[in-house]
Amino acid sequence: MSDALSRRDLLTGAAAALAASAITTAPARLLASTDAWRVDLTPPAPPDATRMIGVPFEKHDVVRIAIVGTGLRGRSALGEFLAIEGVRIVALCDVVEDKATAAAAMVVKAGQAAPALYTNGDRDFERLLQRDDIDFVYTATPWSWHTPVALAAMRAGKHVGSEVAIGSSIADLWELVDTSEKTRRHCLMMENCCYGNSELTVLQMVRQGVFGTLLHAEAAYLHDLREILFEDRDEGLWRRVPHTQRNANFYPTHGLGPVAQYLGIHRGDRFDFMVSMASPEAGLSEFREQHIAKDNIKWKEGYKCGDVNSSLVKTALGRTILLQHDVVNPRPYSRLNNLQGSKAIFNDYPPRLYIDGAKGGEKWTALDDLHKQYEHPLWTAVGDLARKNGGHGGMDFIMCYRLVQCLREGLAPDFDVYDAAAWSAPFPLSEESVRKGSAPIKFPDFTRGAWRGTAAANGA
Repeated sequence: MSDALSRRDLLTGAAAALAASAITTAPARLLASTDAWRVDLTPPAPPDATRMIGVPFEKHDVVRIAIVGTGLRGRSALGEFLAIEGVRIVALCDVVEDKATAAAAMVVKAGQAAPALYTNGDRDFERLLQRDDIDFVYTATPWSWHTPVALAAMRAGKHVGSEVAIGSSIADLWELVDTSEKTRRHCLMMENCCYGNSELTVLQMVRQGVFGTLLHAEAAYLHDLREILFEDRDEGLWRRVPHTQRNANFYPTHGLGPVAQYLGIHRGDRFDFMVSMASPEAGLSEFREQHIAKDNIKWKEGYKCGDVNSSLVKTALGRTILLQHDVVNPRPYSRLNNLQGSKAIFNDYPPRLYIDGAKGGEKWTALDDLHKQYEHPLWTAVGDLARKNGGHGGMDFIMCYRLVQCLREGLAPDFDVYDAAAWSAPFPLSEESVRKGSAPIKFPDFTRGAWRGTAAANGA
């Protein structure tokens, strides 16, 4: 990269000066001002493009996987894949050689042959992608590299899955959609929260009509990350970057993914428009005041993003969604994860439900009391294994297990590139709404109208 700090610089070293350097000269793709309002909402499809909705994977007796980015998240996903039958890890890539070597040791310890390593600079993943023994590429890099790796993988003929979010501008998201359609390769966002036990149980109840007519949902990422954001290693070297440059909801997908599944987004409905507003900024500035020495280079930073971003999304069928983001204030973890229907309401944290006419009057029932009746088949089949091996309560294992199942059996994935784009779009769209005084901002129709013809949810 010419005028931006390299990934190696972003990911190595723990000195405060390096951390500050990463903040001030981070990759241009992430920091570029959003172009959402300059991009046609529904541009013409590229020549010979065909929709990727419901397209099955090819069948694979053994699924050969390469991972780009072997830091904390990459090694976590690697551990999940190594616990699943029929998976072989063939290649690993990271700009920090020690991290790739540590990940390779995990593969060997699991009884597999040592994977090939690619550690020669920012774009060595492009050399990895030239291999002809890769079925699926998983990228767990810093945010700014999700789109470049995904695009390169598809153009090299590989299916690809990315950590969240998959892109930070509408132009990037359209390029991912167009490239997936043109190359006929799947581009998935690996949204683990869609595979939580509570989320999949509620999805089963939705499909069985327990909620009646769906009216409103709430989604969020509310997580105190102040200590992580100010670390001089790992995410602390890059995750403060957007807070210094943009005023938006940077992380919409953990809450929005499950809600989109409940509402059948792109399966008979779609996001239509959103309005967004931001609170003042205080959390990062006050944490720095209390915990960071005055001679630390972090004091040269200015924080632009409001602490609490709140958005309202309207769907084409008229349903509403509250979407929130706050990672810089003291609070218990929550994704909200609420759903209101004409016959029932679900509220998470803790997970509880009220069904109209239930015995005992208007009182909550713990969702655990309903798991036996409504638990999703994935959790019934491998839930014990997920709880034993999987991160985040087992949802990470279920996500990876389901991906491998689809690849081995030749099934269509549960989510596709259109879902990845729509769930990521609130990042740039919320920024533009805030910039325009909370004006309504239209969502692009990434399916180009195909959402109308897909009435049922795919797969799981």
